[in-house]
Amino acid sequence: MLKKYILGTIIAVFCFSFFSFQLKTKNKSLQLNVLFTDHMVLQQKSNVAFWGKNVPNEKVTIATGWGKSETTITDSDGNWELHVRTPKAGGPYTIHVKDAHSNILIKDVLIGEVWLASGQSNMEMPLRGWPPNDVIDNSEEEIAKSGYPEIRMFTVERQLSLDPKITFNGKWKVSTPETSRDFSASAYFFARRLNKTLNVPIGIIHSSWGGTPVEAWTSKQQVKKIGDFDRILKTISAVDRQKEASDWFSKWESIAIPKGDKQWDQLVVYDPEFKQVDYDDSQWNQMYLPGQFDAITQSDFDGVMWFRKTVHVRDLESDYTLEIEAIDDMDVIYVNGKKVGSFAGATYSNSKRAYKVPKTLLNKGANTIAIRAIDVGGPGTFKGPMLLISDSGSKISLSGYWSYRTAAEIYKGKLYLYGTEYLNLKDKAPIVKVNPKLPTVLFNGMIYPLIPYTIKGAIWYQGEENVGRSEQYKLLFSAMISDWRKRWNYNFPFYFVQIAPFQYHGENNTALDQSQKLREAQRRTLNIKNTGMVVTMDIANVNNIHPSNKQAVGKRLAGLALVNEYGKQIVASGPLFKSIKRRGEILVVNFDEIGSGLISKGDLRGFEIAGPDKIYKIAEANIINNTIELSASTVSNPKYARYGWSDQAVPCLFNSEGLPASSFTSE
Repeated sequence: MLKKYILGTIIAVFCFSFFSFQLKTKNKSLQLNVLFTDHMVLQQKSNVAFWGKNVPNEKVTIATGWGKSETTITDSDGNWELHVRTPKAGGPYTIHVKDAHSNILIKDVLIGEVWLASGQSNMEMPLRGWPPNDVIDNSEEEIAKSGYPEIRMFTVERQLSLDPKITFNGKWKVSTPETSRDFSASAYFFARRLNKTLNVPIGIIHSSWGGTPVEAWTSKQQVKKIGDFDRILKTISAVDRQKEASDWFSKWESIAIPKGDKQWDQLVVYDPEFKQVDYDDSQWNQMYLPGQFDAITQSDFDGVMWFRKTVHVRDLESDYTLEIEAIDDMDVIYVNGKKVGSFAGATYSNSKRAYKVPKTLLNKGANTIAIRAIDVGGPGTFKGPMLLISDSGSKISLSGYWSYRTAAEIYKGKLYLYGTEYLNLKDKAPIVKVNPKLPTVLFNGMIYPLIPYTIKGAIWYQGEENVGRSEQYKLLFSAMISDWRKRWNYNFPFYFVQIAPFQYHGENNTALDQSQKLREAQRRTLNIKNTGMVVTMDIANVNNIHPSNKQAVGKRLAGLALVNEYGKQIVASGPLFKSIKRRGEILVVNFDEIGSGLISKGDLRGFEIAGPDKIYKIAEANIINNTIELSASTVSNPKYARYGWSDQAVPCLFNSEGLPASSFTSE
């Protein structure tokens, strides 16, 4: 009898345990997209989408606190999607998502207005700023008064992907002084104005990444249509060749990647002889410096690279200084086999190199300069000018062709040493080193997974990374907007921030003078229906690419939404170029968005006109009947006009509501 009792107990325990295991497994099967969690905001008066995973052919039901219930059956892969009608703004509500075995409860759900916020660093920049250099005006005061329980922000965690993803991380956070510090400042000030004006909850889905170009946020289908990225798209598609790359690296000795400046400075990779004057570098390849050196192989290169050049010196009357504007990331420089200076550590990638070279170290005639450069991520670059300068003031240019070879390469967390024998990197399969500047990777990782969460519209602050490629930007930006709308199946409003004036630099540290062309590309994007643009020329700091007055950015973005989406009768834009006509030797410029009238702050400056030859001259400008009349005695037969046409443009034209005019060209 006792044996039967024990046996029965064991069977009962086993059955209960098995049933519990099955129940837990089932419980884990019902999954929701991570956007559907506590504190979320849903778009009011809409058929909002819910979606997730479960076992195949399972019934899933959503029951809401506002009395709506919907049911569906998962498909053969376990995917499910439901649409539920939301009421007018309000809450908080609870939502139950359940199947036959489990019930997921979502609490503190608000109904209101939901906007997507995306772009690069000026959208990413948090309310706390990035002190000490990149700050937000009155940051601590703004944080202290940020207790707005109806403002919630979901920040999408950074994620790169070569293919569209469906999973990602992040969470909804209610705006408090504790949480708002990390909110996108531009998006927060946008949400705050909407919340105060409309008196409804505002949800922001924030998905941005600093230093990223527009093509990273654009789908592969659209990037392919542009045609400029075929080579890099082909490289990206070579993922299946990564075993070849692994086999290549398995042939070489590897060591741990150095940690800290001291270890980098003491690094030896079988390369001491490369600095010697009598070393035979005749088999080395050639490349031009200054320039980017990490793209010399079939894919981006991170690791140790040596460069050698023979320089002829005639004057040995004084000592010299070897100057290079910057080397990204590290360097050791030798002259005739002797070390003259070094920077070890990635934090010095933008530091100017200025190494003393005693005249006793130099030969009259040929001298060998050897540089060991190390790149640990991002663009490995020599920035000019590159000079050997005597104390008496004479200069010898070091720009030109240098012999180079790789000494070691970083791959999957190790440093592989290539030794001293001749090496042909063309034999190596391309390595796909995914970085946030690659086309499609942020669309795949940080936009695609959000679709089809129901949104009212999108705000966008990006463009700085595309300066110098304005014609391409026009095509990419327009394609991106259209593609996002198509994928959301909704022609939603898209409001963007025009980049601010800033002193961009090109090669040899010369002024790039290209950002006005990017601003023009953005202005012309207004030809797309249901778009709007915020002008930031009046809040710029030409020495800092991150304007501190994000309050104005958010307020102006919200103004566009209030006028166009919520029917408010306010002036939300500064003057925008409309048309030009000639009257004798005068050009008359007409504007849209003049508000209560055109005004100037200070002298009307920054206007230029040109004839058919397109040679521009400074123009005299006057406001006449809410138009600008332009003339220049040095220009006959005037045809074209432009305003604010430089990197460091200073605005002077506004409407009476204090909003600045956009730079423009009539060409």
